[in-house]
Amino acid sequence: MTAEPTETAESGDRPAEPAGRPLPLWLALPAALGAGLVLLLAFPPYGVWWLAPVGVALLSVAVHRRRMRAGFGLGALAGLALFLPMLSWTNLYTGNVPWLLLSGLQAAYLGLLGLALAFTGPLVDRFRWSWPLVTGVLWVAQEALRDRTPFGGFPWGRLAFSQGDSPMLRLAAYGGAPLVTFAVAVAGGLLVVAVWRPWRGLPVAGWLRGAGFVAGAAALVAGGLLVPLAGPGSETARVAIVQGNVPRMGLDFNAQRQAVLDNHVNATIELAGQVARGEAERPDLVVWPENSSDVDPTRNASAGRRISDAANAIGAPILVGAVLLGPDKGQVRNAGLVWLPGTGLDGSQMYIKRHPVPFAEYVPLRDIARMVSKEVDRVRNDFVAGTEPGVLRVGGVTLGDVICFEVAYDEVVRDTVTGGAQVLVVQTNNATFNVAEAEQQLAMVRLRAVEHGREALMASTVGVSGFVGADGRVTGATGFNTRAVVTRQMHLGEARTVATRIGLWPEVALLAMAVAALAAATLLTRRRPLPGVGTATAGDPADAEER
Repeated sequence: MTAEPTETAESGDRPAEPAGRPLPLWLALPAALGAGLVLLLAFPPYGVWWLAPVGVALLSVAVHRRRMRAGFGLGALAGLALFLPMLSWTNLYTGNVPWLLLSGLQAAYLGLLGLALAFTGPLVDRFRWSWPLVTGVLWVAQEALRDRTPFGGFPWGRLAFSQGDSPMLRLAAYGGAPLVTFAVAVAGGLLVVAVWRPWRGLPVAGWLRGAGFVAGAAALVAGGLLVPLAGPGSETARVAIVQGNVPRMGLDFNAQRQAVLDNHVNATIELAGQVARGEAERPDLVVWPENSSDVDPTRNASAGRRISDAANAIGAPILVGAVLLGPDKGQVRNAGLVWLPGTGLDGSQMYIKRHPVPFAEYVPLRDIARMVSKEVDRVRNDFVAGTEPGVLRVGGVTLGDVICFEVAYDEVVRDTVTGGAQVLVVQTNNATFNVAEAEQQLAMVRLRAVEHGREALMASTVGVSGFVGADGRVTGATGFNTRAVVTRQMHLGEARTVATRIGLWPEVALLAMAVAALAAATLLTRRRPLPGVGTATAGDPADAEER
């Protein structure tokens, strides 16, 4: 990949640090662009999960031994190549401005990652064994920052969410998404060490050493198969997902709210007819998706009666995704309501979404945001955040309910399991997006199921809905933009995984290691900057141009 620098011994000192130039710019630019595109292919709907370490390696190669500002630029280029197509579903009905702003913001975080990778170049050059480790902890640090800032963050595109079919998904049971991301990035770091070696000086031993690092990356990936997972619980409950669909896709699905409610009522009554004819077993619980009743059934008697008709017909509780008015004028709440046959709303079992989406469910800095795009005025009422985890006790089953994008946030999901959830439920509405977004969201459900050892389901208005085993396998997945009802026997989990018990600590430990790596690189650079890092040497315009 690069000529191996010469090491000369100094009297009374250890060998000098390696010298060398970064990858030529004409190679670094396509490497950074390729990194983003390769990472994109690792995620749904493509799902070529093993490309994720390759993308990590390409970005590391592109920024190594470059100035920090060049590292930022190359990282941002990789981010644009990843996020512009990945988040293209955000511009289907809102125009290009929100899509470009969101994609650009997410790309900036990869720019910071590229900067950090460039800054730690002296460290990994001096201690080559540390390269995979440094790569791993810096990726985790980047995601930790992006998951939380600004306005609560946007965790889409975490490396861990690309690993639904990978053996490394099992690591989630021991350290959650941060540990899976770390493992993917370490595998990428091993690939970097494999290619950045002194091939010309050691034609045989060098190639063997490089092959050994590649084998190490493969072993790390395959080693996930050896990670044990907890078995399913002994008790079960039969659960039905009702995907009622909407009359037409788009932002005006809410204007069709009575029709959407009727779709879910009618599909549930049809299921009840199949039960009565002996064609299907009666479920213990029925789950409707987010926005299945955007008519507030606690205030609209007609909507409440329609839901009661469905619950009475099926003879089982229904978890309803509803929009509730209030508590104050101009405010609404995104809720999961429990509706019982015979008695109606169970007021003691209600979940209010804790993490509303900024600029979609509420608009921070509305006056400023309106100057950027008048689309923000589509959000007429701001959604108010709930304060309690979504732990709902329904018909002898304790549900861990999260709504839509909340499945991407570690603590929102974990809080339901520590609160006693036996199964995980994700209520979502994909009527304003497309099938790619729905499949990306389902990949997150897969990770959460393994992370907490709980079977899970995702119920969507339009798809994709489906069940997920505690091992991450999907069954009963529905089509997109269609009406469907699927029923499965779900095991009720009881034991807590290591990840559930220790929570944030793996991420905290990896962040501490990232800080230590940055501190070590700072000290090393101050003591004796490496050739090829920092300010270009005067009289070497070719070297300056490369950086």
